[in-house]
Amino acid sequence: MAVRVASSYDPVKRTFDVLGAAIGLVLLLPVIAVTAICVAIDVGRPVIFAQPRPGRHGRIFTLYKFRSMRSVDDRHRLVTDEQRVTRFGRVLRGSSLDELPSLWNVLRGEMSVVGPRPLLVEYLDRYTPEQARRHEVRPGLTGLAQVAGRNAVSWERRFALDVAYVDARSLGLDARILARTVGLVLRREGITPPGSVSAHTFEGTGHP
Repeated sequence: MAVRVASSYDPVKRTFDVLGAAIGLVLLLPVIAVTAICVAIDVGRPVIFAQPRPGRHGRIFTLYKFRSMRSVDDRHRLVTDEQRVTRFGRVLRGSSLDELPSLWNVLRGEMSVVGPRPLLVEYLDRYTPEQARRHEVRPGLTGLAQVAGRNAVSWERRFALDVAYVDARSLGLDARILARTVGLVLRREGITPPGSVSAHTFEGTGHP
């Protein structure tokens, strides 16, 4: 069943990804330009945050996002994420505008519009075999775990939802996830864990 689903679903999904990313980059170009200028003024240069992340089958690619935090600066006590993130950076994250450069990753085939979020490379050897199944598909701008609470849910719950998406993926599920994503962004829910500006580090299942 999984093979038949992939053979019929993946090419159609990829077509939608290419069209969606290309149209999005063109239509949102003014928004991207204005956001880049605001990031340069408020956060500093470079305006793009680039970091290696694991994609499908664990292959490493460079993820692109708008920067929302200033560089580490010991002299001005800009060390922790809480100290480095700016007020405008919080707006970027809450509105998901920081994700706009990732449309380029979608267009290149490194990401999809819908799929498990691409996490840190250092997490690769911390997954259980079941959790590692999240890499059977391209990572996404949004996913089932994101519409279930984004960063406010536990790592174990997020990974369980990622694997559930891998097993149940379909165009209908993707459409429902996208619709719920719009609502979450408008309500600014689950942007960060309670009491933090960034997601907690995943130390491995069984760790606090």
